[in-house]
Amino acid sequence: MRQLSGHDASFLYSDSTHANSNVTLIQIYDQSTAPGGIVRFKSIMAHIESRLDRSPIFRSKLLHAPLELDYPYWIEDENFDLEYHVRHVALPKPGDWRQFCIQASRIHARPLDMNRPLWEIYVMEGLDSFIDLPAGSFALIIKIHHAAIDVEHGSEISMLLHDLSPIPPAVEPPKPWFPESPPGILSLLMHGISKSIHSPFEMGRPFNRALSRLAPVALNFVKDMVLKPEFMTSTRFNSVVSPYRVFDTRRFMVSEFKAVTHLVPHATINDAVLAVCGGALRRYLALHDELPANSLNAVAPVYVRAADKAANARPDVSWLRVSLATDVDDPVDRLRIIQHRTSSSDVMAQAIEASELTDIARHAPSATLALASKMLARAATEGGVRMPLANCTITNVPGSAKPVYLNGARMTYFSAIMPIHDGMGLVMAVTSYDGRIVISPTSDRYLMPDPEVFSQCIRDSFQEYLALATMPAAKRPKAPRPAKKAKPAQAPKLAVARALVSGIRKPRRLTARMAATALRLVQGGRRQSTSPSD
Repeated sequence: MRQLSGHDASFLYSDSTHANSNVTLIQIYDQSTAPGGIVRFKSIMAHIESRLDRSPIFRSKLLHAPLELDYPYWIEDENFDLEYHVRHVALPKPGDWRQFCIQASRIHARPLDMNRPLWEIYVMEGLDSFIDLPAGSFALIIKIHHAAIDVEHGSEISMLLHDLSPIPPAVEPPKPWFPESPPGILSLLMHGISKSIHSPFEMGRPFNRALSRLAPVALNFVKDMVLKPEFMTSTRFNSVVSPYRVFDTRRFMVSEFKAVTHLVPHATINDAVLAVCGGALRRYLALHDELPANSLNAVAPVYVRAADKAANARPDVSWLRVSLATDVDDPVDRLRIIQHRTSSSDVMAQAIEASELTDIARHAPSATLALASKMLARAATEGGVRMPLANCTITNVPGSAKPVYLNGARMTYFSAIMPIHDGMGLVMAVTSYDGRIVISPTSDRYLMPDPEVFSQCIRDSFQEYLALATMPAAKRPKAPRPAKKAKPAQAPKLAVARALVSGIRKPRRLTARMAATALRLVQGGRRQSTSPSD
C-alpha cells in the first residue's frame, strides 16, 4: 500500500464537474514493420497483460482515508478487469485527421471511474485518410489521471509497453497475481491520527484537506482581491471552461528548431519553442482582433539541479511564468527577449527557490497555500505592475530519442492532450520523439472553436523563423532602430468616450477608470464580454 504525496493529491482535489486532470498520450503506429505486417487487437491485449507487473499503477486504485485525516492511498484492485481498461474503437469513414482530433478530445474529456485504476487505453483503427501515414496505421490513446503520472517523465509509463527492436519478444504467460487485502477503516483511522500526533506538519490535516479542496476557490478569491481584474492583461483563454475539449497538433524536426536557435546567440531549443508559441498566440489573437498591447505570459517548466544532488541525478522541475513577447512584431527580437529572460540569473534564482518550496510543500500540506500565496504576491507586485499569473501553459512531455515498437509496429507519432481548468483555458504540450518536436494545443471548445486555425498559426510562426534561419545572414532584414513611441490612434468608441468625459468636465488627464466608465455608458451601460458567445 502506497500513499499519494501532497503534490499528487492536489490533482485529485482540483477535479470538478467540468474540468478534470486527465493526461492523454496519443501514439500512432505503422504496423507494416510488425511480423506479418498485421497487429491484431487480441495480441495488443496479451502484450499489455504481460507488462502489467512492470508498474503497480496498472492494478492500483484509490482508497480515501476516513474523515480525510490523511492523503489517499493506492491499493490493489481485487476486481481488476483488463477488458474494461483496454478498448477497441474505430473512426467512421473517411477517417481523417479532423475526426481523429474530435474523437480523441471526447475521450480525454470524459472523467475516469474513480473506483477503478485511473487509466484507460483505446486502440483506434480507421485512420486510412491520414496524410503522411502508411495505410493500416492504428493509434493508442492512453488516458491516465495526473495524480498517477509524472508528466515531465510521462514517457516512462509509455516505455513500459514498448521495445527498442521491431522483433517483439515472446509473450510470456501472465505471472500469478494475488491482490493484497485492503486495510480496514479502523486501521486507516488510527494511522491518520497517529501521523497527526507525531508530525507537527500533520497536526492540521483535516483542515489542510478542506483547504486543498477549496484551493481553486481560494486562489480565485486572492486573484480577485489582490491582482485586481481591471489591471490584468487577459485573453479569451483566461475564462471559465466548459466540459468540452479541442485538440490539434503540428509536427517539426528537431534539426530545424536547432537552426532557429542560431538566430540569437546562446538561444536554446526551449527558447525557440517559446518564441514559436508566442508568435502563434499573437497571430491567433490578432486574427480575432483581440491582441492585447502588453505581452502575454506562459507558465513553463524550468529544469534546475540542486547543489547537493549528484551530477547524474534527475533535475527538479519548477514552474515559472515566462514572457512570450507577444507585443513584439519582429520574430528575431521576440526570440532575443525570451532568451534574455529565461537565461537571466533572477529567473534561475526564482526557479531554485520555487523548486525548494515545492519540495517542502510535497511533505508539508500546510506549506502548499503558503507557496501559492508567495507566488501570487510575486506576480502581483513584479515590476510594480499588477499582472495575472499567466495566460497559458506550455509543458514539455519528452519521449524516446530512438524509435520504439509495440508488438513490432513502429511508433511514428507521439503527442499529448493536457488538462485545462478555469482561468487557464489553453495548454500547449511540447512532445519530442525520434528527432521530431510536436506542439499540440489543448483548449475549450467554446474558447477555441477553430483549433485548426490555431495550429496553422503555430505552423506559420515556425515557418517565419525557419525562413529567417535558412536565409544568408547578409540578406536578413536588420532590426529597425527603436523610434519614439507614437501616440496610439484612438478607437472610435474610445474617442467618443473621451469626448463624453470632456463634455462633462475637462480633466488634465483621462484615467483608465474614467474611460472605462464612459465607455460603458456609450455601450449601453454594460461592459462587453470578450468571450465567444455560446
